[in-house]
Amino acid sequence: MAQICTKALKNWVGVWITNVFAFGLKKKYQIDRAYIFIGLIPGNKNLYTFLQEAGFTLVFKETTYGGAGKVKGNCDADLVLKAVVDYYEKQFEKAIIVASDGDYAGLVNFFKEKNVLLALISPNNKCSFLLRKLNISLVYLDNQRNKLNYGQKEKAPDGDNTP
Repeated sequence: MAQICTKALKNWVGVWITNVFAFGLKKKYQIDRAYIFIGLIPGNKNLYTFLQEAGFTLVFKETTYGGAGKVKGNCDADLVLKAVVDYYEKQFEKAIIVASDGDYAGLVNFFKEKNVLLALISPNNKCSFLLRKLNISLVYLDNQRNKLNYGQKEKAPDGDNTP
């Protein structure tokens, strides 16, 4: 049994969905529960429905608004607490963390020490040095793109674009 914990989707909703699931990572790691910790915004009902239909378990966090009116979900502590509680309650045997924020280095290192961390999944250009330096299995989403077909037909060996 494996579990994904991820912070919020920010501006890469489509990237996370397609990269984590369409890239076969769900099947590869035999994930049976995938959590997304996300701020609850009434206008995002369609997004939440989409994520749930994609197989995610949503954990909602009350949102606040910053100085410029920007929505803040502040899910970091909730994610870490849920992950550690689930570990001690034996809710999973292995964990996958999907994150790029160095704030999760403590959680990732904890799971590494407990020998439950399968991998950290992160975008190449956004992964914090605090995570990269942990000497763990690190899967870069950008590198996985080469392994996808994206639904396009393969070109024939003769190069005439026919399958």
